[in-house]
Amino acid sequence: MAVTTASAPTPPNPHPALIAVLDPTARAWLDDSVVKVTAEPAAVRRLFPAVRRRCGHGRLDGHWSVDEAARAVLLTALPLRGQALADEVTRLHRHGDPAEQRAVLRAVALLDLGDLALPLVREALRGNDTTLVEAALGPYAAAHLPDAEFRQAVLKCVFCEIPLDRVTGLDRRADRELARMLADFAHERIVAGRDVPQDVVPLVRAFPDVIGAELKHALTDRPMDRLTDVLKEEG
Repeated sequence: MAVTTASAPTPPNPHPALIAVLDPTARAWLDDSVVKVTAEPAAVRRLFPAVRRRCGHGRLDGHWSVDEAARAVLLTALPLRGQALADEVTRLHRHGDPAEQRAVLRAVALLDLGDLALPLVREALRGNDTTLVEAALGPYAAAHLPDAEFRQAVLKCVFCEIPLDRVTGLDRRADRELARMLADFAHERIVAGRDVPQDVVPLVRAFPDVIGAELKHALTDRPMDRLTDVLKEEG
């Protein structure tokens, strides 16, 4: 199975923006928690769940909510490496509620884990919580998820109506095989008389041969004409 070597943007360092929005009490709690986690990694197990109550959960920026950012700060403070770090992060994810799981998935790109966090991404992608699917498809997945799995994840987003602009690295990872899969999906929707999500169209247009060369035999003229009209409109 092919694995991408494409680079992906690292999520923004949440600490400066976080410090700017936290009140003095929350800042003091977070600073103290970082000290505790640095001294004793296991302390993160009791501090991680307390973040929302102590720091809040409003929106911080395009990538982070306040609680996700504060939890990322705790994770980056862990004085662990390799498998030991992966084991601790996995423990927090497995025992966490959805908000804690989203924080882990968004933060793994900040940690030096290599491929060790892929099981967490795969677990999220197998589930039905669209917020976890979206969180899983951040910079870490863009850099580490094998090609076939990345394509399936994009297709899942389409089926779950997750906007594709929320899939990090899609502009770099999109390939002919993904275009073929999305064209199949588009044809099925057209035959069924249903709308094709517009964010699918540019990905198919980038590989126009998948429409004629591989799929034309499976379609009637009318659906093909309708898909061609949609593609021309987008052009």
